[in-house]
Amino acid sequence: MQPRLPPLNALRAFEAAARLLSFKKAAAELSVTPAAISHQIKLLEDYLGVALFRRLTRALELTPQGEAMLPKVREGMECFAAAVERARDRSASGRLVVVVPPFFATRWLVPRLRRFTEVNPALNLQVIRSHATVDTEQAASGSMLDSIDMREDDSVVMIRFGAGSYPGFHVERMFGSDYIAVCSPKLLESGQPLRVPADMRHQVRLHDDGFAGERPGWDEWFRLAGVADVDASAGPHFSDSGLVYVAALDGIGVALASRPLVANAIAQGRLVAPFDLAISQQYAYYVVTPQAMAQRPTVLAFRQWLLREAATEGLQAGT
Repeated sequence: MQPRLPPLNALRAFEAAARLLSFKKAAAELSVTPAAISHQIKLLEDYLGVALFRRLTRALELTPQGEAMLPKVREGMECFAAAVERARDRSASGRLVVVVPPFFATRWLVPRLRRFTEVNPALNLQVIRSHATVDTEQAASGSMLDSIDMREDDSVVMIRFGAGSYPGFHVERMFGSDYIAVCSPKLLESGQPLRVPADMRHQVRLHDDGFAGERPGWDEWFRLAGVADVDASAGPHFSDSGLVYVAALDGIGVALASRPLVANAIAQGRLVAPFDLAISQQYAYYVVTPQAMAQRPTVLAFRQWLLREAATEGLQAGT
């Protein structure tokens, strides 16, 4: 068992006073009063049970115990300072690794990232797309970092799409994700009407099989719309959301997409949402960071930027 150490403030006061042989000069160096230095020295002497200074009329001298103690205390203070400086250097020079779901990366993060990099041009930023950031039966929260080549001085921020329970991590909710039907405007001009949900019987329906069960499908959409006797599985099936998105843009059919992730495409007129019908989703997007890294300056800056971006668009209160 390691011996209990005296208070750090008392050791700092002793080192400065012993080096300068003056309570007044030590107080000026540490930005405190001479009375505070004297108080800290008295606490240290009481703790050790020995006198460290001889207080003369116009001078201050170290006792033999004080002289023996000074070199090791000075060495310890230098080690503390070196450790702090090393931590700062490591935080400044290491990478900020941002791990995100693939479709979130292309449709939400990257289009906004310029606003962050303009303010932080020197930051060594690396964005990694990973399916492991989506909650599935196979993906456990503890394995989120297993496939990432992390260096000792790296920091990491993850965007996780899931239930929000990740023990051992600092977790902040960004926004929810309801699903809507979207298609290319040229599909509306093809002659097949898309005025009411029942019109979807005659449209090509695009399916995302990337995370079956983790996002709603056309069967759920038809139930919510009150449309029966439809083969909800008919239509092209794709292995991930990115392919479904491209197919929708090209006018191949109608897709179910996360509203926040297609909001820009709708605003730009590249996609339209024909129906005022949304499927609520229990999962949301979360900013997830290892607890030990959560308060690092670069990590904190990126976390705060993400939450501001979500709040600016009114997404944080969404479902």
